[in-house]
Amino acid sequence: MADLHQDGSGADFDLSQFYQIFFEEASENLDQMEQMLLSLDLSAANDEELNGIFRCAHSIKGGAATFGFSDVTELTHRMESLLDRLRRHEITPVPAMVDVLLESADASRSLLARHQAGGEGEPMSTAELVMRIESLAQGLTEIPQLGSVATEQVAPPPVAVTAEPQASFAPEAVSAVSDAVIGTEPPAGARVLHINIGPLSKLEMGDAIKELFRDIPGLGTIQDQPGAADGYRLFLVKTVSTDDELRDLFVFHVSKEQVQISDAQQPVALTEDAVIEHENLAVTAEAIPDEAALPPHNLPPGEAYGFFPGAPGAPGLLFNKEQSAQNGQAVAAQSAAKAAPKAAAHMESTSIRVDVKKVDQLINLVGELVITQAMLAQNSQGLDPTTYQQLLAGLADLDRNTRDLQESVMSIRMIPMSTVFSRFPRMLRDLAGKLDKKIDLITLGEATELDKGLVEKITDPLTHLVRNSVDHGIEMPEDRLAAGKSEHGTLTLAASHQGGSIVIEVRDDGKGMNREKILGKARERGMDVSDSMPDSEVWQLIFAPGFSTADVVTDVSGRGVGMDVVKRNITSLGGTVEIESTAGVGMKVAVRLPLTLAIMDGMSVGVEDEVYILPLSSVVESFQVNTDDVNTVANGTQLVKVRDEYMPVIALERTFQVPRADESKTSNIMVVVEADGSRVALLVDELLGQHQVVVKNLESNYRKVPNVSGATILGDGSVALILDTGALVRRTRH
Repeated sequence: MADLHQDGSGADFDLSQFYQIFFEEASENLDQMEQMLLSLDLSAANDEELNGIFRCAHSIKGGAATFGFSDVTELTHRMESLLDRLRRHEITPVPAMVDVLLESADASRSLLARHQAGGEGEPMSTAELVMRIESLAQGLTEIPQLGSVATEQVAPPPVAVTAEPQASFAPEAVSAVSDAVIGTEPPAGARVLHINIGPLSKLEMGDAIKELFRDIPGLGTIQDQPGAADGYRLFLVKTVSTDDELRDLFVFHVSKEQVQISDAQQPVALTEDAVIEHENLAVTAEAIPDEAALPPHNLPPGEAYGFFPGAPGAPGLLFNKEQSAQNGQAVAAQSAAKAAPKAAAHMESTSIRVDVKKVDQLINLVGELVITQAMLAQNSQGLDPTTYQQLLAGLADLDRNTRDLQESVMSIRMIPMSTVFSRFPRMLRDLAGKLDKKIDLITLGEATELDKGLVEKITDPLTHLVRNSVDHGIEMPEDRLAAGKSEHGTLTLAASHQGGSIVIEVRDDGKGMNREKILGKARERGMDVSDSMPDSEVWQLIFAPGFSTADVVTDVSGRGVGMDVVKRNITSLGGTVEIESTAGVGMKVAVRLPLTLAIMDGMSVGVEDEVYILPLSSVVESFQVNTDDVNTVANGTQLVKVRDEYMPVIALERTFQVPRADESKTSNIMVVVEADGSRVALLVDELLGQHQVVVKNLESNYRKVPNVSGATILGDGSVALILDTGALVRRTRH
């Protein structure tokens, strides 16, 4: 990996400090490119879509070249060349191009991952991808002809911008560079400059400067000049841009300290060898194909080379076609005046990158603040409001501000489900192509937010569920047509908040599950099943380790490990998995996860001397009850009638074996809680209040306790258990 970069003074500085930022930005660009490729309509691809994909590839290439990742630079440069011909409408977009660009994006991820790991492992070969990209760029595949476009001569593929070490950095190393004038002629009165760039570790880095003049209309012209010193490139430039504007533009490829700009009226002294070399260059220039000599295209400024609005060196900062070029100083002053507000606007970033560890530390500190505030509130309950009016008012403000701070901090870790859903269009496309199926994807509730920790852990189970629906659920096109369905199957991903949980559903309109086949496979495995089992229990059999109804093991499914992983991972998060299936109609898998964040609103209830916390989002109502209102049925189960609805009763005293000092005392307050679509009534002694609690992981500090999801520290320093309402509801079903 390239660790050091040499500035103009000859000193080295460490580039590795910028690696992580580059890797993150490259990953974002690859994700964006993949999404845009998947949504690209080949029959009506517009310039905005193609330019967006091109900008992603160009950004990755520029960063990779800066850090010396030559393999990534070469591959993305080939991708860029293909995309460039597409956006100029020189070739027709075909599915094979989307395929090779998606595969190239995957290869770029692998190459970047290897560099991020310090270059460990064998580098993957991209020769086949490069060959396929070149073939497509030159129109060598069987693609539909486009009349006049198809008759145009195919331009030679661009020369890869590689970062391989050169045998020598002597001036002769650039003797093969054409001295052809590149770019468009600037207005009258333009400045004529000598631009000397170096020292360069690789002379090819100077070619990127020439590409800027080729791709940005109105920037001016550039021409190679002989006589550059060892490790330097010398150019003759005509432009109306100021020195500062040029340096801001070149900084995408070289540092400002490596750029020396001087007036061309002061000729550079050339040696006799340099003059001879210059004459030889003029003779050989016509015989050497040079991508930079291609005529400039007519794309709007700013789209020509993938610059983002307000970026340093964007065309709006470089020239103005309407400005007068009679006075060079006036031109420079006018450009600088226009550049100032745009540069200021560029500095106003809408987001920052923060390490997750810092966010977790902030959440922990806010949690401790909540505990401290609770202690102050509890200790101040006995104070006289008249005497301590100001103190109590200050504590009330502290309570309000602490709650606002807690909500703001917690929202930092909340990210939308679209982050998870965005990975499935590509996977669905690949699976559908491999299985020869036609499948449409629908996503609902993408804006539903979930804690970052849960999002990372839910991705793998959802991947298995999607693969299961595609392979086992949705039929082949001919089978769907025979069943009176559309040949296109539909897979739906939906997310929504329900009470204190988030429900993620994976639905398909396939054939559903075969009850008899599942029971038959279960009997083959020696499982204890019967024909009288309800459907809900039969569907749960597919979560057994090693269970599979596939007749043939493929690279997609059939080994019986996918659904087992789903059940295990969801259960470890305190969630549940529910299945609904109708033969010939489809199947729905609902994953229900508790929003177990670091801080939550809770209701504290008392049983004798013990205090328990109920998640406030699960609490429906509370009421007093008489002993006669509770009915006992078979197996000792108790029920209470609430507005013509019978609910199971759970006495926390018996559930947690709370000892009574007075055996004759009984609980007479019921709190109705809802979870998993069902309600139960909890029998408690008293309601203590509503407040924020900091959730502490009980399992990691002690052990897993049934019917308990965590613990918290109360204002007096004692520990209270946070009840798992979902587990209590499920307890009544058995």
